Amino acid sequence: MHIEFRHLRTIKAIHENGGLAKAADQLNITQSALSHQIKGLEDQAGVELFVRRSKPMKLSAAGFRLLRLAEKILPEIEAMQAEFSAVRDGKTGRLHIAIECHACFEWLFPVLEAFRKLWPDVDVDIKPGLAFDALPALQKEEVDLVVSSDPENLAGVEFTHLFDYAPVFVAAAQHPLAQKPFIDALDFRGQTLITYPVERSRLDIFSQLLMPARVEPAAIRQVELTAVILLLVASNRGVSVLPDWVVREVKYSSDYVTRPLTENGLTRQLFAATRTEDVAKPYMIDLIRLAKEESAKLQNA
Repeated sequence: MHIEFRHLRTIKAIHENGGLAKAADQLNITQSALSHQIKGLEDQAGVELFVRRSKPMKLSAAGFRLLRLAEKILPEIEAMQAEFSAVRDGKTGRLHIAIECHACFEWLFPVLEAFRKLWPDVDVDIKPGLAFDALPALQKEEVDLVVSSDPENLAGVEFTHLFDYAPVFVAAAQHPLAQKPFIDALDFRGQTLITYPVERSRLDIFSQLLMPARVEPAAIRQVELTAVILLLVASNRGVSVLPDWVVREVKYSSDYVTRPLTENGLTRQLFAATRTEDVAKPYMIDLIRLAKEESAKLQNA
C-alpha cells in the first residue's frame, strides 16, 4: 500500500469537515479530484475508509486507524517544514566560533550574551581555535566563524574587519623599565615574560617584535587567566604584553605602568572569518555588528 502525505491530509480534512465539499475547499482541490483520490486509496487498502451513507461523513474503523497515523505524522512533518523554513530565512542555524586570540574570550562573552537575546534559536558554541587549525576547519564546515588577527587568501572565506588594537607592554610601577617612554625588543632580554599558554607564533609579542629582532627573554611563564597575569605583573614577578583593550583599567592603577611597543607603537587588526555563503545570513550580520559595537565600547572606556 502506497500512502502519501496528501492522503493523510485528505483523511484528516474530511474527518474535520464532515464531508467532501468543505474538505475539498480546505485542501484547495475539486470535490471530484478528492473523491478520485479516496477511491484510489481504498482500492489500494482493499477496505472502505468511510461510511458513505452517514451524514456527516464518518470514518470507518480502517479510516480511523489511518486518521491516527495522520495525527501522529503530520505534526512532525509540519514542524520539520517550519524548521527548514527558519533555516532558509536565517531565523535559526548553527554558529560555532573558533578563537585564535586567547584574550578575546573576555571581549566576546558580552557579544554572545547580547546575541543570545536576539537569536535564541541559533545554536552557539565556542571552540578554542588555538588548539587546532581553525581556518581549515572553517572551510570544512566544522566551525562557522573564526576570530583571527591573521587574514589569509582562502577560497570561499571572507574576512570582515572588526577593530584595530595595540599590543601594550605592562609592568609593575616599580619595575626599572617603567621609566622608559616606550619598550623595544632588546628591553626584553633578561626579563621574565608572562604570556598565555599559546605557541609563540600566535602571540603578538613574538610574531611582531621578538622573533624579527631575534631576541629571547630570560624566561617565559605561561598563565591561563588575564587576571592572574596582571596579579603576577603587579607583584613584579615578570612583565607582559597584552592588547590595549585588556589593560584599559590598569592604566589608571598605581600598581602598573603601560607603555607602547617601539617608539611608534604597534597596531594589529582583528577579523571575523566566515564562509562566503554565510556572510549575508541575518544572524551572522547581527553577530558582527554586535562585535564591532562591543569593541568600540572597550576602546572608548
